[in-house]
Amino acid sequence: MKAVSCLNGSLDVIEAPEPVPAEGQLVLEVLRCGICGSDLHAKDHADELREVMVEGGYTDFMRGDTPVVMGHEFSGVVAERGRKVGKEFATGTTVVSFPLLRAHGAVQLTGLSPLAPGAYAERVLAEAAMTFAVPNGLDPETAALTEPMAVAYHAVRRSDIATKDVAIVLGCGPVGLAVICHLKTLGVRTIVASDFSPGRRALAARCGADVVVDPAVDSPYEAVPAKQRGMTELPALYEFGMGSMEKLRKVPGWSHVYRLADRLGGTAPKRPVIFECVGVPGMIDGVIGAAPLASRIIVVGVCMGDDKIRPAMAIGKEVDIRFAFGYTPLEFRDTLHMLADGKLDASALVTGTVGLDGVAAAFDALGDPETHAKILIDPASTAVTP
Repeated sequence: MKAVSCLNGSLDVIEAPEPVPAEGQLVLEVLRCGICGSDLHAKDHADELREVMVEGGYTDFMRGDTPVVMGHEFSGVVAERGRKVGKEFATGTTVVSFPLLRAHGAVQLTGLSPLAPGAYAERVLAEAAMTFAVPNGLDPETAALTEPMAVAYHAVRRSDIATKDVAIVLGCGPVGLAVICHLKTLGVRTIVASDFSPGRRALAARCGADVVVDPAVDSPYEAVPAKQRGMTELPALYEFGMGSMEKLRKVPGWSHVYRLADRLGGTAPKRPVIFECVGVPGMIDGVIGAAPLASRIIVVGVCMGDDKIRPAMAIGKEVDIRFAFGYTPLEFRDTLHMLADGKLDASALVTGTVGLDGVAAAFDALGDPETHAKILIDPASTAVTP
């Protein structure tokens, strides 16, 4: 079969061995496969990524000098079934799957390990236990977005955001756009999006952002409506606290009033929930320094280099930092059904499609934020440019 191999930063179409399903596995005819930001980075910096993964205990991650077929965001049709596969996966069933595969005595990362070739190919292996039939006749393009949309869904769930909260999304690449889509579906009333790219700001508005900001011109924190804006400087907090106590001490039993207000959330300063979706060194510390006091920061962008923060600043502002990665099987399944039921609109993300012969050109095109957001690979297509 045809596949796209990545070796030493080069993407080439090759003839690859046909996948053979082991017990509990499926062979899928690939319908669509998305190009992920992690693929873009892994193409040229696989060895840097590998160092991090090895430290975390995963030694089979891809490396620059070993060929690997990438692709972990895919939809496909069941072409062959291994032993002990359930009847729900009859040949011809359209499915999506977790990018995890049992191979060589361990669970491997599909598309990010030479031991588990991915879906930049005509066919790919999948575990039946981690595979989900596509409902409601959902088109393969949208179904292939299940994986990246599940990443964003997990991040939004990790944030514990409420509909009355202000959400600030920093970075409107595919991950940031997916987060905005989920925030809109959840019913968050105020969504502020920030990106240097005019094209990505336009996509953010299409995905549901209420306010879009060019950070070279305006602060996303100051773009929050005045009534919902939190305090950004410590003296303001000190004045608020002392002024409140001066009033409270005039009330008999003031501590009981304070306790009730505290229980109802009335003593906490207003704060946004910030989604950091850029993932470059300096971003987290920059957010800590500029964000309002007591902000909740959800780190979704994957920074591959070393970074540093100023703990004293984070402590002084008492910010809450949470990191989000991946998703659970239930979140993956629920994301698929939200897409299929029309509750989640991700149509703005896909900006182009190529065949296997166009994968290298697609990688080049994704280097320009004004041109594309998410490019899908259709192995049956002859398109060589997105």
